[in-house]
Amino acid sequence: MQVLVIGASRGIGFELVRQYRGDGVSVTGSARSDDALARLRALGATAVRLDVADTASATGLAWQIDGARFDVAVLAAGVYGPRTSGLQSPSEADFDAVMHTNVLGAMRVLPQVADTLAAGARLAVISSRMGSIGARTGTAGWLYRASKAALNSVFRDVALTLAGRAVCVAFHPGWVRTDMGGAGAELEVGDSVASLRRTIAALTAADHGRFLNHDGTPIDW
Repeated sequence: MQVLVIGASRGIGFELVRQYRGDGVSVTGSARSDDALARLRALGATAVRLDVADTASATGLAWQIDGARFDVAVLAAGVYGPRTSGLQSPSEADFDAVMHTNVLGAMRVLPQVADTLAAGARLAVISSRMGSIGARTGTAGWLYRASKAALNSVFRDVALTLAGRAVCVAFHPGWVRTDMGGAGAELEVGDSVASLRRTIAALTAADHGRFLNHDGTPIDW
């Protein structure tokens, strides 16, 4: 089994690498800094340098994973941006940083990942319930919400393109105690990732193109 985790320097991405490696699975993980790459190598993972928000770095992913055939690929790279509670307009710099990472990064990276998927692979995109329009009840972090709604649109196009080749699912990992989720979040990162892994392992063709909670419960787009 071969696993790819894009955005594995911290949080959910790093925990995915840690848990898969703990089970003896071969993992390739991406990170931006030397320290993060060293932490991945210390787990026994193959570490590749990647900044999804940087054009040259993102477009250079393909040669680093050329020849691989991944059974599971997870796009976990993402940033939150400004912590707003209402309709505070974001700065242009904040908008560019969030959208370049969460949306443009996915549009750059996912086509390259698609070329490395094994037959019947599972492709998971870490989105957020905050990006759901149908399930929305709050306005906190509206730039982040907009970016995840856009990511969901990108994901749906990827799923349509890869129909019959891979099972593609967008996930809400829960409100997780990470640097992004904060100390007051509901879930430990290890519990969220363990649930995600169980759901990914149990995916069938009927799940293709869906938006799911980490435990497999469907979420309205």
